[in-house]
Amino acid sequence: MAQAGMHAMVGMAVKKMAGKKEWLLLGVLLGSFVPDMDNVGVAVATLAGASTEGIHRTLTHSVFFVVAVIVAFYLVAQMKKDARWNNLGLGLGLGILLHILLDLVIWFNGVNLFWPLGGEINFWANSAPPEWFMKFMDPAEFLFFALYLWALKGWAGKASTDDDFMKTHRVWLILQAALFVIFTPLAYIMTKGFLTIFGALYLFSIFMTFFVTIRMRKTVEAA
Repeated sequence: MAQAGMHAMVGMAVKKMAGKKEWLLLGVLLGSFVPDMDNVGVAVATLAGASTEGIHRTLTHSVFFVVAVIVAFYLVAQMKKDARWNNLGLGLGLGILLHILLDLVIWFNGVNLFWPLGGEINFWANSAPPEWFMKFMDPAEFLFFALYLWALKGWAGKASTDDDFMKTHRVWLILQAALFVIFTPLAYIMTKGFLTIFGALYLFSIFMTFFVTIRMRKTVEAA
């Protein structure tokens, strides 16, 4: 998996494109996390002793999923007669699409772009990144979560928003930085059980960061 926090920071970079449409940028940031939430399915399959084949980078990394999300939120907007839901859906779709494109460009595993029709795309099929680098990519997840949260803190400070949440936010940021420091050496010296512990904390972190983003929606809207 490419770092979820990195995906979110790419989402931050498109804030000028999002303009001032309410909930649009929020959707982009949230959408950047959504594709890798399919790792919940990987975790469940692993715990059940079942195959994890075809779970990650399939449904949530498909262009059909992007279209389905946009259409679903468009229908919600029509029912609620509230254009913000349509903006949220468009943002989610854009965030998911940016995530998929980034996975294609900078990561080393294939993406089932047209799932369930098949046809995995992997620009790096003939590449063999060094083992030390691939091991580092796991703890780097926490590093990029911390960097994303730090960037959110900067937005909040500039806009003077979510002041009442900053103490809690600082705890989450420090936690992610600490996990990076702890898990970096463990990635190289821990031979058994590393992925189980790392995976549990990774899933906790991605959902935590997702909900922190929702909690800080005033900051996102003011960006």
